Amino acid sequence: MLDTVYRDFGTGYVPHWHRDIIDLAAAYLTPVRHTLLVALDGARGEVVATAALDSRGPAHPPNPRRIAERFPSGVSAQLRRVYVRPEHRRRGLARRMVADLLAFAAADGGYRSVYLHTDPAVEGAEGLWRSLGEVVHDERADPGGGQGIVHFAIPFHAVTPSPSPTPDSTPSPIP
Repeated sequence: MLDTVYRDFGTGYVPHWHRDIIDLAAAYLTPVRHTLLVALDGARGEVVATAALDSRGPAHPPNPRRIAERFPSGVSAQLRRVYVRPEHRRRGLARRMVADLLAFAAADGGYRSVYLHTDPAVEGAEGLWRSLGEVVHDERADPGGGQGIVHFAIPFHAVTPSPSPTPDSTPSPIP
């Protein structure tokens, strides 16, 4: 995850934005309504992708007020940290992990909606999310461009879990 914030986002670690990356257990493993998936390269044992879900809605600020109001904490599942290493992209891994997260959110029974935001500068990210959800706000259209972030609503049925993993990596929840 840290590789992604340095390489793809160019921001490096920013405690206010990335605290969950440093304490994965507190952010995703301890709360029963949260989860973290990790895909490993079976041959090398390396993490090649991550995907997480939590019940924290987008905060205002920095997100637009209407987005925070539409996706309140507690009833909104937020997809987070859906990162795939560049050499493993375009193999369906992110879609499979998102399908598993959506199934987790639906099984919870307490979520009314699924939200995520993405940085469209990350190669392939905006296209993936546009294929799975609905743009609810594109900050690039705001005066001054906002943060340049695109906000999405993802339907619970956007993708269905795949019965078979990709040949070289399999997402699994962290125990």
